[in-house]
Amino acid sequence: MYFPVIRNNRCNNWLDTAFNDLFDMDWAPRHVTTAPAVNVKESEKAYTMEVAAPGLKKEHCTVNINNEGNLVVKIENKSHHEAKPAEGEKPTHHYLRREFSYANYEQTYTLPEEVDKEAITAKVEDGILTIELPKLAPEPAKKMDRVIEIG
Repeated sequence: MYFPVIRNNRCNNWLDTAFNDLFDMDWAPRHVTTAPAVNVKESEKAYTMEVAAPGLKKEHCTVNINNEGNLVVKIENKSHHEAKPAEGEKPTHHYLRREFSYANYEQTYTLPEEVDKEAITAKVEDGILTIELPKLAPEPAKKMDRVIEIG
C-alpha cells in the first residue's frame, strides 16, 4: 500500500497530480465571472472612462449608443484553439496545466444629460480602452426682459 510522504504539513505532488488528472476540464469551457476594472474621471470639459483589460486590442472592442441613449461597452476576446497535429505527426507540446482564459464582457452605462453623444470617442492603448465623453457646452443664460400681464 502506498502512503504519500508528508513534509511541512503538505502532501507531495502525487495528490495534486491525482486531483488534476481526475478533474481535468480542458474539454469544458471556463467562464470568467469578473468584470474589468473601470475608472471614471471628470474634468470641466469631459468625462473619461478607462476600462482595463490586459492584452486588449481594438478588434475586441465595440462601443455604441443604444436606442435608449445609453453607452454600451462590449469586449469579446475569442478563445484561441490550437490546431491538432495532422494524422501521423507528433504534437510539439502537451499542456500540463492550462490557466489562460478568455471572456466576453458587456456593460450598459446610463449617461449624464450633459454628455455630447455625437462627440464620444474611444481608443485602445496598452490594454486600456479609453472612452472620452465630452460635455455639451453650457447654454448661455437667456436674458429676458418682459412685462407680465396681470389678469
